[in-house]
Amino acid sequence: MTDMTTIPAMATITEVHPLSGDTSFFRLGLKEGEAQGFTFTPGQFVQLSVPAAGEFPISLAGSPGHGRELELCVRKAGHVTAVLHNLRPGDPVAVRGPFGTGFPVERMRGNDVILLAGGLGIAPLRSLFHYFLEHREEYGAITLMYGAREPSAILFRDELAELACRRDIRLMLTVDFLTEEPAGGPVCRVGLLPGLLMGIKLRLDQTYAAVCGPPALYRCLITELLGLDFPENRIFLSLERRMKCGIGLCCHCAVGDFFCCTDGPVFSYDRIKEIPGVI
Repeated sequence: MTDMTTIPAMATITEVHPLSGDTSFFRLGLKEGEAQGFTFTPGQFVQLSVPAAGEFPISLAGSPGHGRELELCVRKAGHVTAVLHNLRPGDPVAVRGPFGTGFPVERMRGNDVILLAGGLGIAPLRSLFHYFLEHREEYGAITLMYGAREPSAILFRDELAELACRRDIRLMLTVDFLTEEPAGGPVCRVGLLPGLLMGIKLRLDQTYAAVCGPPALYRCLITELLGLDFPENRIFLSLERRMKCGIGLCCHCAVGDFFCCTDGPVFSYDRIKEIPGVI
């Protein structure tokens, strides 16, 4: 069995399809025997190696219960990701990991959870959301609030449409602009994501919040949550967007005395709130 934190495990792309104009979904199948027993906590990431291109850190977007199958949501944002987007099912890649700290799913057990995702921030929160669904009886009320720029930018549209039919969760979607009439998919309102929190009833001493999205969104959401008297130690943020090398060498993800790739990428708000410019 390969130690995937030190030696890359070979994997094959088994599925790839576009989610938006610049973002695609990838499913990888790890080579049998090399990654036996591989598991992770939602919020952790892997180092993905693309042949003849390089390696980059990427949050896992699927459920930890999928065994040798890994699911990724990758935006084309540079040379390595551009090469990856040209690959097809059957093409080889390599994976190291998992790395970093994830969301405290054990600590959250028995409580209500609210997931707040903006744009590509749905990727690591999708992993957490699917974990909750697979252990539904162990958690209280589950709410997913997801905001995107416009309907065409909503990722996992078909999946969200199916989830909207479930009665044991609450799904709330919003877009900044209604630039076109949505063609199928889940129903969403027009407005900013923090606005979904207005008027919502929360059991503050029995609820955890998980947040992931662009920097401006963090500031607005934190302000809104604190305005509701949400406990600071019950707000968890993924700062995976800051990561570059993924191993604490480039200092690109430094926040105060922390490196997001080695100390995070998931932090409780009370742990980082005093660090200037952290969000």
